[in-house]
Amino acid sequence: MEVNVHHAKTHLSKLIAAVESGEEVIISRAGKPAVKLVVVTPPVRKSRKHLLGSGIGKIWMADDAFSPETDLEVQKLFEADDALLDIQPGRSARRRKKTA
Repeated sequence: MEVNVHHAKTHLSKLIAAVESGEEVIISRAGKPAVKLVVVTPPVRKSRKHLLGSGIGKIWMADDAFSPETDLEVQKLFEADDALLDIQPGRSARRRKKTA
């Protein structure tokens, strides 16, 4: 079916229903075909099931990664870095010179 722009504006809902039922609709401007209405098919959603467990065997963690000894080592590293910062109320942190 071919319709002009004015008819398409007035009867858009009916034209959409016609296209959805398989009919071809062409909208003309000044007697010349301008556009064709087509049905948009929604993209197929992939199942997310295949994503679960996809990192198995790709990530490795040391056996002692969460041990109390490791926690103390990390804490000491942070405390050592904090000692290098000169923090005063109302001012931003400044680096102190290392004295060794």
